[in-house]
Amino acid sequence: MRGLEKFETGSYYHVVNHAVGSENLFRTDENYRYFLSRYAHYMPSVCSTLCYCLMPNHIHFLIRTHEEEVLIKHPKYKGDFHKLIMQNLSNLLNAYAKAYNKKYNRKGALWIDFTKRFKIETDSYLTAAINYIHQNPVKHGFTTTLEGWSHSSFHSHTSNKLTLLSRRDVIAWFGGIREYINFHVQNTAALIEEWEY
Repeated sequence: MRGLEKFETGSYYHVVNHAVGSENLFRTDENYRYFLSRYAHYMPSVCSTLCYCLMPNHIHFLIRTHEEEVLIKHPKYKGDFHKLIMQNLSNLLNAYAKAYNKKYNRKGALWIDFTKRFKIETDSYLTAAINYIHQNPVKHGFTTTLEGWSHSSFHSHTSNKLTLLSRRDVIAWFGGIREYINFHVQNTAALIEEWEY
């Protein structure tokens, strides 16, 4: 089913989740930072991350699952790669929700039941997905420029600061930092209007 593809080894996926109802997932900069700290705790053991964007009420990540020879050595692996990756995602979302609920004296679910994952199988899809994820704050009217949103990987890709992201791979994919920036600048509304997550 589209959006509920099984995770396979060594593959690219666009991963999306959303807050329940009209809730927000993030209220302060501290919330965004805490979520990324939990992401850094749970996800690197099962995937590398090319890019991300955290929006007030939803999240986007573009990941590449690790190869079979890596995942098979994972201490929680029990013969099913999809379940292993989904368990780490579930642990991430649950850990954040638990901390969020405690901080804001809130009860109940924070995330929708199903984390969507779209397998990326073509070069053009991969390029478009990276751009789409970064353009999300512009699309939703939170900023008019990519630089105006601090909760995406666009800033990390264009800096020299230490990062857990696969920054070199992303920049190389576009042919260099100048080409990376130019592609994002030249492919804004016309491209992202075709997408809806």
